[in-house]
Amino acid sequence: MAQTVFIDGAAGTTGLEIAERLAGRSEFALLILDDAQRKSSAARKDALHAADFAILCLHDDAAIEAVELAQGSKVRIIDASSAHRVADGWTYGFPELVGREAVAQASRVSNPGCYPTGFLALVAPLVRAGLLPADWPYTVNAVSGYSGGGKALIERFEADPDIAFRAYGLTMGHKHLPEMQRHAGLAHAPVFSPAVIPAHRGMVVDVPLPLAAMGCTASADELRACLARFYQGSPIVGVSGDTPGELLLTRSRPASDRLDLYVYGDVDGGQVRLVAVLDNLGKGASGAAVQSLNLMAGLPETEALRL
Repeated sequence: MAQTVFIDGAAGTTGLEIAERLAGRSEFALLILDDAQRKSSAARKDALHAADFAILCLHDDAAIEAVELAQGSKVRIIDASSAHRVADGWTYGFPELVGREAVAQASRVSNPGCYPTGFLALVAPLVRAGLLPADWPYTVNAVSGYSGGGKALIERFEADPDIAFRAYGLTMGHKHLPEMQRHAGLAHAPVFSPAVIPAHRGMVVDVPLPLAAMGCTASADELRACLARFYQGSPIVGVSGDTPGELLLTRSRPASDRLDLYVYGDVDGGQVRLVAVLDNLGKGASGAAVQSLNLMAGLPETEALRL
């Protein structure tokens, strides 16, 4: 018998992409409210109480409200907002980091942010292994396609082809910082420099490491080997053994739920750049939610993913 999935916020970019991945799957029956009902608290409450799973593709306040509406129900929730990513009682939906069994058994799962997915995939395993210090003031430079900014930013970029680069988060305090710090086990929040480019999807996250100044003895090869061991056998996260001279995001980039990691080192061994390439709408959002849903439903984690 199919398990019911309610996508609360199905009209948004993340919700639409989740619905596409679930369309035609016999394991699930989608429960989606029409335009007249989707903003009704009563209709949403009924759907939450009727569903086996709910995926919240909402702003933080609406996601918090949805969790309150679901009280007393059996529904298991995946929250794609940032409202519960460091909240007690929630399992962080990054199976490669927290363990597949933890996600499979959870009743409340918080979907990671897109930028933190790249940062954590690179840094968290190396800090755990003791190859990088937990008390270093890390920096993160990242660019993303404009689809991650929601309808308003999508409309802005598509209406103004003259925009070539949008730097933001300039006043610090970006909402992704708490989950970066918490789930990497860091003493300090990193300095985060995000930007948006005129491509619909795609993301590059770059973490520069001045190893000599940090007092680290590990080489780029040792860092790469550690990551390769950590993700060995993963069908979703790959660690490249190559160091291509350029990494490109293209305007015609196809949808993907993969996450590819690179380690670059200088000839003297004093500097390294850790780089993650992913789809901000894939492993950075919708693909991650479907991966967690698969595990929670007792299915292979890669079902319907674009790999």
